[in-house]
Amino acid sequence: MNPGEFLETMARLPTGVTVVTVSDELDDIGSTVSAFASISAEPPIVMLSVIRTSYLCEVIDLRGRFAVNVLGERHRAIAGRFAAEGRPSARLLVAAEAHHRGEHSGALILDSAIAALECSVSQRVEAGDHIVYLAEVEGLPDVEGARAGTSPLIRYGGRYRGLR
Repeated sequence: MNPGEFLETMARLPTGVTVVTVSDELDDIGSTVSAFASISAEPPIVMLSVIRTSYLCEVIDLRGRFAVNVLGERHRAIAGRFAAEGRPSARLLVAAEAHHRGEHSGALILDSAIAALECSVSQRVEAGDHIVYLAEVEGLPDVEGARAGTSPLIRYGGRYRGLR
């Protein structure tokens, strides 16, 4: 099996799409991430997997906390912007979107997200070319998208899609 075959197979598994943001006190960092899952309800723990060589990984290691914005189907452009190589500051990428800073993480939260979580890293596990973070959920910021009944954005077959 080669890596391309593996990635092609995994592209057949629909996953939710998130934008993970971190404030490093100098700037705001963010990236589109689809390797995110709930691990435990009591205590609330989530899993985030990030490419080991990414700047996002470096900043999460430094700060120890991050925010997760769960995207709705109207957020395809935002997902694309946060996935682009050489992207500018996360603050610039959300300048046209209503947003605020998380109370616990200080990271950017999109007001239109369908859910948001603020997390604190409790474990870091090296896994191949990724780092897997297990993180305690410290807060669930109130976001408008949760009340709007918006369908989630998913990634399937290498593309962003709505559920409809």
